[in-house]
This record gives sequence, C-alpha cells and structure tokens, in this order.
Amino acid sequence: MAEANVAQGQNLGNRVAIVTGSSRGIGKAIALHLASLGAKLVINYTSNSTQADDVVSQINSTSDSPRAIAVKANVSDPDQVKSLFDAAESAFQSPVNILVNCAGVLDGNYPSILNTPLEDFDKTFDVNVRGAFICCKEGANRIKRGGGGRIICLSSSMAVALRPGFGAYAASKAAVEAMVKILAKELKGTGITVNCAAPGPIATDMFYEGKTEEMIKKAIDECPHGRLGLPEDVAPVVGFLAGDTSEWVNGQIIRVNGGYI
Repeated sequence: MAEANVAQGQNLGNRVAIVTGSSRGIGKAIALHLASLGAKLVINYTSNSTQADDVVSQINSTSDSPRAIAVKANVSDPDQVKSLFDAAESAFQSPVNILVNCAGVLDGNYPSILNTPLEDFDKTFDVNVRGAFICCKEGANRIKRGGGGRIICLSSSMAVALRPGFGAYAASKAAVEAMVKILAKELKGTGITVNCAAPGPIATDMFYEGKTEEMIKKAIDECPHGRLGLPEDVAPVVGFLAGDTSEWVNGQIIRVNGGYI
C-alpha cells in the first residue's frame, strides 16, 4: 500500500500536518489517512483527551518513533492556535506543512432563522468562521513556503443545498468557502495552496445529533448511492489535496457528497 501511495505521488514523506477537531469523526479519519501517507500528525481536540490520545496511539503503534501528538486548543482563540503551531514545530523540529481545518459545530435543534437564538448563531460562527479564519491566518504565516504547503478547510455541501433549519450553519460554511477562494489568491507565489472539501451527509455523531429517523432516511434517499457517506469517503480526497499531485488544484471547493447535491 505504501509503495502504491508513493507511485501515485501521495507520499507525504514526514511532512507535518495539523488537523483540527481530529479526535473523532471526519477529522479522525483524515488524520489516520494522512498518517498512512507518511505525515506526522498533530491531533487537535477541545475537550475529550481520551479520544485524542486513542488516535495518537493508533498512529504511533505503526511506527518505531512517535509520529503523532495530541494538543488541546480552542480554534477560536488566537493564542491557543499559536500554541498549537508552536507545539507542532517543537515536537517534530520542523515547520508545519499541512493544515486541515476540520473543527466545527452544528445546532442539532435545526431551528429556522426566525427561531435561532442569537447566542446559538454566535456559537456557530465562533467555531466555524472565526476558528477557520484564525487557523488560516496562522497557517498562512507559519506553513513552510516554497512548495508543498497546504491549507484545507472542511466546508459542507449544505452551503449550496440551502435546506431549512440550517441557516446559521450554511451561512458559516459559505463564509469559509469565500475565505478559501480569497486566501488562495493572496498566497500567490508562496507555493501554498488553499482548498475546501465539502462533504454531504456523513455518518458521524454530529450528523445524527437531533435527527429523526425520517430525516436520516430522507438524506439516504436523496443520495444516488443510496447510503450515507462515511468519514473514510472524505479522507482520501483530503489526502489528495494534501499531496504534490494536487498542486494545480487551488482555490477550489470539492463537493464530496456522492451526488447528494
């Protein structure tokens, strides 16, 4: 498998990757996939150290030397994000090469815009938009330049599906997509590319939270594949965007949704 990855230009050869929100769900799958391609990983989490340590153990169990660390950081706090990059550089004695912004929240009550409390709107934008902005800003300043630098944000196909009950969430992800397109242009000449992976319905705790069986069935029925996506469906796309063969893909939104929208 490793030889196949090298042959396809996807060997990440000891590059250092930070994946925010990677203690579970899509972020975890992405971290494990990047590690399988040879990257060294910073597993970021906000509250559950046990889950983060489990991901680190999974990665380190495949190597004679440590290739992953867990770092607690709130992505909406610029000081903590700076410390996240500091920890990566200190642990691996190398600049960061890859940043994957995966931390995100979704209001499981699915309120209409009319019925969305302002504090819930603020929470959504604090993590999904402010957090992505701070991480992208730090990444643009700290990621190694000259080629191979990658910033990859996780958006959502809901940003274009525009379904009722997702007003704040869809708006937050649309904001992330706009930032990605602009940042890709602003980093001209650095060798750093900036892209979005935008999944559709993925079978994670965040997807299932607050949904009825009817809502889940509807999401399955709307997908041409007749199933929910899995985190493992998303991870290889991010792995491609993180590798050298994706250099000519820049400022793009990749809808990883099985044809959902």
